[in-house]
Amino acid sequence: MTRSWVLDSVGDEGFEQLAESLPGTELQSLLLEVMRRRARHRTPHEVLAQYRRDRFVRPAACDPREGVAIDGHLFAAAADFEGIELSPVTPLGSSSVVAPTDQHRVLSALRATEVVSDPTNVLALECAERLRTAPRSMVDLATSHRTIRAQAPPDKPGYAAHFRLFALASAGREGKDHAVAQAGLVRHITTMQRALDRLEQHGYRFGARRIDVLASDDRTGLADRVAAAVGGTRLPLEHPYYSGGVRFMLWVTTPAGEEVMLVDGGLFDWVATLTSNQRNVFVATGMGSQLVATLFRP
Repeated sequence: MTRSWVLDSVGDEGFEQLAESLPGTELQSLLLEVMRRRARHRTPHEVLAQYRRDRFVRPAACDPREGVAIDGHLFAAAADFEGIELSPVTPLGSSSVVAPTDQHRVLSALRATEVVSDPTNVLALECAERLRTAPRSMVDLATSHRTIRAQAPPDKPGYAAHFRLFALASAGREGKDHAVAQAGLVRHITTMQRALDRLEQHGYRFGARRIDVLASDDRTGLADRVAAAVGGTRLPLEHPYYSGGVRFMLWVTTPAGEEVMLVDGGLFDWVATLTSNQRNVFVATGMGSQLVATLFRP
């Protein structure tokens, strides 16, 4: 719902013109000029004051040298995946159009873009583009990206408005008995397990691990096979975000004894929708690598 003060400031007709009627290029030019004038009237004191209080712009509470080292171990564990460096911004709607996410959870920008809030959404775009030119290929990508989200983060160590996230994505044409989806899910889980093993070899302390494989009613057979392959437990899936009907969660125990979901992934229909081909499978996985530095460091 549109906040009442927005309508009070520009009126119903003015708001509808801005939101619906004005061509995109004209709206973009209008907003760019608005921002230029607002920036022109800001003082150094105001800029510094915002830097001091705004959670979106404050530095991360971790040493970047440790983050680079962690990324090195993660990419080494995912050596079979092609590394890709994403842009800081992505087309407007990459989250709310590709996935069932409200645009208010995203830091919307100008020039028809938004700041990346989840690299897996952007990797779906890249996979769709690659399958457009090579429809029978298999795409496997890995990235590490500083992600920013508009909703307030949990008030716990390691959580912030922006954080580094390591992500895997695989896409290709489905085979018999969900063979491609099964292989992709197992591959993502075992890659993340291998990443944890490698980090442990370099001093990081992960306690007990647990893998949950969740499935909708029509994907229980697939989920059972995945769970058997990775030593997981199959549970019912109730979260509609996982549009492909399968989700997995890799839980680890911190040195303080708290169980944390460090890795989250699943099967999605995003690439099928983007390519208008329901046979295209998309598996995506994310690890909160910044939590590794905060909660599991030597």
